Amino acid sequence: MPTTVRLPQDIEDRIDFLSEATNRPKAFYLREMIINSLPEMEETYLAQALLEKIRSGQSKAISLEELEKELNI
Repeated sequence: MPTTVRLPQDIEDRIDFLSEATNRPKAFYLREMIINSLPEMEETYLAQALLEKIRSGQSKAISLEELEKELNI
């Protein structure tokens, strides 16, 4: 899936340098960065989105005790 991303010039320069110094394509490093960073980003941003839903009343949090009772454990 081709995707276009605008990067600050200093970041692009660093990726260019890394690519040239290691003789690997820029796409390799961009792919590695995304693969390695995605789990942390998912954790951060999905938790943030859930917190916003709880605060706005769209969702609710329950205690562990309530969950155990609901699941009969």
